[in-house]
Amino acid sequence: MVFTPPDRNCGACGVFLCDEFLQRVKEGKKQETDCIFYSNHESRCEPDTFIHSLTDIRGTAYDFVIAPFHGEKSARTMILPFRPDLVGRWNIVQGDLVSGRPMGQGCPVPHFLEVIRANPVTGLLTCHAVGPLVARDRPCHPLEAYHVIRFEGRAVEIINEPAIGHRMSFLPSFCMLQLAHTGVVNQVIQSGNDTNIRVEDIRIV
Repeated sequence: MVFTPPDRNCGACGVFLCDEFLQRVKEGKKQETDCIFYSNHESRCEPDTFIHSLTDIRGTAYDFVIAPFHGEKSARTMILPFRPDLVGRWNIVQGDLVSGRPMGQGCPVPHFLEVIRANPVTGLLTCHAVGPLVARDRPCHPLEAYHVIRFEGRAVEIINEPAIGHRMSFLPSFCMLQLAHTGVVNQVIQSGNDTNIRVEDIRIV
């Protein structure tokens, strides 16, 4: 089987999306080795089997990884800007890009997010994380700083089953730092073979 990138859409190869990268490979404009996650093993590079090693960059174990829902770009992230009034003032809507740092959690990495839902009253934004290259060709609202309210996605690489009401450690599948987060699990829905979860009160410890 031909190598397939892990759907992180990180932009490190010089294109926006992993699917676009594969198309460039087919056209001879890119090589598989241009992907920073390239492996010559004969299997698909799945996020839950290739990138994640069950410990974060410090060697700290986590309970599970939060991966995207099927067909989505990343786990869903709900954020609250430090200036929530800007959502209404700037008329931020679905499909817009916003940027900033999760300073409420102390993350040093600027994030670029595509809005799924925007609430002009509360300022809450539900988003997908996308790579910074996306913002080169599209307008982007610079929020500068925000709090991460919750993550939603599929629990994979499960070491300890998500338990409602428990604070558990996890790794967002798109986390560039590869640092374990903690959060309170407040929803677990079994859908076929998938464990869909929602985690709130996010902290990086």
